[in-house]
Amino acid sequence: MLWPDPAQRDRLVEIRDNLVARIAEAEREGWLGEMEGLQVSLAGAEEKLTQLERRPSRVVDLGIPVSRTPSS
Repeated sequence: MLWPDPAQRDRLVEIRDNLVARIAEAEREGWLGEMEGLQVSLAGAEEKLTQLERRPSRVVDLGIPVSRTPSS
């Protein structure tokens, strides 16, 4: 699975908040089709934020494997 970049968390929050505002506007204006599409996008943004929260904060560096050739 590809994880969202943790450095982009603030941007994802901004996108989520913008989508919430746009959904409220679409609901006020009666734009049902627009509202439905925005809700799909909102679900995606929230899923990415959830993935970031679930991602382990500690990363273990296993190093680079070394190829050893048999000595002659």
